[in-house]
Amino acid sequence: MNIDPLRQAVQALAGTFKSLQLYPARHPAVAKQIGLVQLLLQRLFADKQSLKLGVIEGSLYFEEYLAEEKHGAAAEVARILVSLGIEALEFHIGLSERELLIFLDAVASGQDKGKRLATELQSQGVENIRILSLRKKPQEDRRAARKVYGQALKVMEDIFHDVRLGTIPSTAEAITVIREMTQITLDDPHSIFALSLLKDYDQYTFTHSVNVSIIALAVGRACELSTDRLRLLGLGALLHDLGKLKTDVRIICKPGKLTAEEFHEIRKHPANGVAIVEQMESIPPEVLDIVRGHHLHFDRSGYPPEALQQKTSALVEMTAIADTYDAMTTLRAYQRPMTPRRAIERMHQLSGNYLHPEYVRRFVASLGDYPVGTLARLTTNEIGLVTRVGRGHAPQALDIKLIFDARGQRIPSPPTQNLAERGVEIVAEVDPLSKGIDISDFL
Repeated sequence: MNIDPLRQAVQALAGTFKSLQLYPARHPAVAKQIGLVQLLLQRLFADKQSLKLGVIEGSLYFEEYLAEEKHGAAAEVARILVSLGIEALEFHIGLSERELLIFLDAVASGQDKGKRLATELQSQGVENIRILSLRKKPQEDRRAARKVYGQALKVMEDIFHDVRLGTIPSTAEAITVIREMTQITLDDPHSIFALSLLKDYDQYTFTHSVNVSIIALAVGRACELSTDRLRLLGLGALLHDLGKLKTDVRIICKPGKLTAEEFHEIRKHPANGVAIVEQMESIPPEVLDIVRGHHLHFDRSGYPPEALQQKTSALVEMTAIADTYDAMTTLRAYQRPMTPRRAIERMHQLSGNYLHPEYVRRFVASLGDYPVGTLARLTTNEIGLVTRVGRGHAPQALDIKLIFDARGQRIPSPPTQNLAERGVEIVAEVDPLSKGIDISDFL
């Protein structure tokens, strides 16, 4: 099927939603727009009995037409479907203008749940528009994120084991888990980003690899990478530190400042990592680029020296941001962890020298003023942990898990509440260590 008529139908749908925001449903301008949608769909029904419209990996599709643009008509229709929690719907031959009007008006009038919309269509006798699948509820998203996070840890455990035995690690499982991590990042980024704050201090390099991959995907999403580029970024970030397995563990875990000789050994890990990863099957050049260049720094003041003059992809700079953020927020033998807000302040200071300034700006903007993992005091004097940012496409709509009540007493079973719905605000960040809190206990 020629995709031009499909693209035109999507543009007409977006135009109808826009008209319904300006005029009542019976306005001539709306009727004209719905008539155009009806005409375009009827032409498409000449070839097919049904037409499927949905969102996959953050992009709108309409039959064979897949639109990956971040702006314009397709992006607006995708945004509307996502806001309703709809993954896919279907138009059937026999669709009338009346059915179209009921459907489009219900969407534009603020039906905020796919199930409610499906019930509304059924109650009004709309038979030729069917909701096929709905997005999972937030708690289901969190369970899915935890499952994928566990899978990623297992993949890295296997890879580390193979490297230590001197065998070539498998690529297939890493690629599979990165596809799933990318999908979750596109669908519900904060559910998996929160898990990057889970730290295994005894297995720093091991969990660091998974966490950097998750954070890198968040950076890439903020920078509007395509799905394919996100997958390359996630895979490179997952494998970026494999070379440290060839470094004496006493150097890796040493408390305090390294000697010149020890730092010389550390500086070998990018090249050692490339030597390992290039033996793995089906590794793209961009992944090797990340492994080689994640310590080069934006101003090229880093290492390895042999790569300082080489041109690298944007994925290298994004991995460096993720690597820095995870290192700053992790407890080490020689370092007290920074809070997310303090890490952001420090990254701003490094922006333009060590870190790419525009990518830092976009990443920080996506995290919000109080990122996931921030312990905060509210106007009610309660203290809680930010667990979700921007629910319902509203950056100020924070979900917070209340840990201390207004009197400063620990809450036995911390409830999660939305600040915008309660009408309260955050007044200050609280250092978890000052309250004896390990935030990973509440994520």
